[in-house]
Amino acid sequence: MISDVLVVIDLQNGVNSVDYPLVHLESVLAGVNQRIASYRDAGKSVIFVQQVDEKLVIGSDAWALMPDMDSRQDDIYVNKTHANSFYKTELPAILAGLDVQKIEFCGAQTEYCVDTTVRFAHGLGFDCYMVRGLHTTADSDLMDAGTIMAHHESLWDKRFLTFL
Repeated sequence: MISDVLVVIDLQNGVNSVDYPLVHLESVLAGVNQRIASYRDAGKSVIFVQQVDEKLVIGSDAWALMPDMDSRQDDIYVNKTHANSFYKTELPAILAGLDVQKIEFCGAQTEYCVDTTVRFAHGLGFDCYMVRGLHTTADSDLMDAGTIMAHHESLWDKRFLTFL
């Protein structure tokens, strides 16, 4: 299934680090690139959302998308300064301009920007979708990354989004 748009959240160089490596990153990037290809084949838009903060400065290597991402100049790019990709960004206007009702999400980090954006989109009335496992995070002081990801998938499932 293809939604109206694919939103790729924070798959940036600086989100992954030696101290806090994103789990399953290689398979997540491969899966996200497959979804990107499907959207392009269907003539649908791909939106890359990028965090901007003191560590992820616009134009820096840390802020840049991971080199394995299949991003192109004609894709749509949105900068954000909050975990919620809708907060004080152009994303709402872009989605309205594209007449979007259904959004597929993927990206990093599961419990921060992905979760916040999915829940907010659901609250705005969008139909939200995701391919299982196409999100990632790092271990925290309280839980390992696999547990965080499984926990969020169980919370999202049939409440905030539909898994494809």
